[in-house]
Amino acid sequence: MGGRRVGFAFSSALTLMAIFFFFHQGLAYGIDFKGGILMEVRAREGVADLALMRDKLGGLGLGEHDLQGFGQPSDAAIRIAQQPGGEAAQQRAVEKVRTALGPGFDYRRVEFVGPKIGDELVRAGIIAAVMALLGIMAYIWFRFEWQFALGGAATVFHDMITTVGLFSFTQMQFDLNTLAAILTIAGYSLNDTVVVYDRIREDLRKYKKMPLVELFNLALNETLSRTVLTSLTTMLALVALVMFGGEVISGFSIAMIWGVIVGTYSTCFISVPLLLYMNMRRQVEADDVQGSPAGGKTVP
Repeated sequence: MGGRRVGFAFSSALTLMAIFFFFHQGLAYGIDFKGGILMEVRAREGVADLALMRDKLGGLGLGEHDLQGFGQPSDAAIRIAQQPGGEAAQQRAVEKVRTALGPGFDYRRVEFVGPKIGDELVRAGIIAAVMALLGIMAYIWFRFEWQFALGGAATVFHDMITTVGLFSFTQMQFDLNTLAAILTIAGYSLNDTVVVYDRIREDLRKYKKMPLVELFNLALNETLSRTVLTSLTTMLALVALVMFGGEVISGFSIAMIWGVIVGTYSTCFISVPLLLYMNMRRQVEADDVQGSPAGGKTVP
């Protein structure tokens, strides 16, 4: 709690930077959102020669395209921008790629996404994020009090907007996997926050005369080991996904790694310190206090 002002300043700067980059340079939307062709191929023999494949694709005149290896050395992902002329034009582009690469590849996945579908996905993603925030606020309000709901919602919003800012700043591809990661981060961040809030509520009933700053520090210290161990074990799985999961889920894995880091930080430096500035009422029910062995205890 002693570093709450530094935490507020850092988080405010981080959030403002995320908003600035989002409106200044936007996101590098993937084919899921802006439309195009996605192909996953596997070389039938040996490894995929990405340099040779890139040369062949570059001479097709299909406009913006991207080629990356992922998973096994024989696998490659090809992304091609939306071709003018409707579905027939997309089919012609796929046939051009097949002809250029020759018979040495298996085509494991070919997808077409139109711009209209992309617009619908953007709208659905925004609605999903807003609904998640409202649901989180309603849940915490019902379980605790409105101050906890506002603190939890501010923390989740901070984690989500900084994740979007990370993708805007780095211009990493933002696709449906990334959107799924952001919604998952909201749930992960809330899980950490609820654990600390639950301990605060218990301590409020046990230590009625303890100053709030000391009580919040006590609650954070009581749950810190659980928070850190949970984050570390989650990070181990996510790092493995980044290293061995391949290109398809790399955006999801990177977003989740950022979400775990910033979620752990915001639980300690945002969600709990915010309660100090909300005129939080110490709701101590007489029955609960009398029923507790440590009821009414004052810690020096």
